[in-house]
Amino acid sequence: MEIAIIGASGYTGGELLRLLATHSQAQVVCATSRKLDGTPVDRIHPHLKGFTNLTFRNLDADTIDADFAFLAVPHTAAMQHVPRLLERGITTLDLSADYRLPLEVFEKTYGVKHTAYFPAPYGLPELHRDEIRNAQFVACPGCFPTGATLAGAPLAGKARAIIFDSKTGVSGAGNSPSEVTHYPNVGDSVVPYKWTSHRHLAEMKMELGKLGLQSGCYFTPHLVPMNRGILTTAHILMDTPITQEEVTTMYQEFYRDEYFVRLQKPSLAAVRGTNFCDISCESSEGRVVVVSAIDNLVKGASGQAIQNMNLMCGFRENDGLTGIGLLP
Repeated sequence: MEIAIIGASGYTGGELLRLLATHSQAQVVCATSRKLDGTPVDRIHPHLKGFTNLTFRNLDADTIDADFAFLAVPHTAAMQHVPRLLERGITTLDLSADYRLPLEVFEKTYGVKHTAYFPAPYGLPELHRDEIRNAQFVACPGCFPTGATLAGAPLAGKARAIIFDSKTGVSGAGNSPSEVTHYPNVGDSVVPYKWTSHRHLAEMKMELGKLGLQSGCYFTPHLVPMNRGILTTAHILMDTPITQEEVTTMYQEFYRDEYFVRLQKPSLAAVRGTNFCDISCESSEGRVVVVSAIDNLVKGASGQAIQNMNLMCGFRENDGLTGIGLLP
């Protein structure tokens, strides 16, 4: 299957190229960039030297020739491409936020008017596999909501409130330099940001609400001096106390058949470079603490996108995603 990656010069584009290089059914034939037209891909992504001979091309949705397209473009840009790709019969997956949320929620959360809205499957396979399978278009979740939702999902219907505290690596901010990600402002520090107003909270509320959490969902992210990874601690306040044995059994049952969810002590090193989400839980006095670990660029973005592509196209769900984590 021939693949196009629209917006391939960033971190998520580079991860798509890296992971798809080992996919048995997919070949990337097009990597686009407006600013880097004519530049060899491996000059921007040097780790791909020897694995690709592609050159960045400045193409739009009307001239791309492929079976499947990944949109790795900024928020609000994807809506300009999606209708045109679908009209041309190109199965498409969007890694931006443009189609993750209901229309009114999106416009309120992102402060822009949507120009080409339609409902789309939310690409968290562990919760929406049947909707994703054979779909022509899927919206891939945000990185924070992936780790948070998977941590809270088994208990959402029994919880009074869930408080998420996440630590994230700097790559989540993208590859454009900024004051926030400038090394002296990040190194040897932990920086909370958007304490009560991070846009990804809307996705968490949406998904956990579907599972029965009616109110009480809170989220604060922290930037930490590392390249990759999100470690999320979920403080789940229960209506009725639950024993350790009961909560362990609930998580085992909920994720029994999930290849990419491993119930073990979370370590960011153990999931680095992989599509796994590691989860562990502990119950005490009416509160359950659940910790999840993901690689924000893989299960939080490009790896999950490929997991969705595999379901959309009828491939083995873990094709291209069986790499082992880098520990230490």
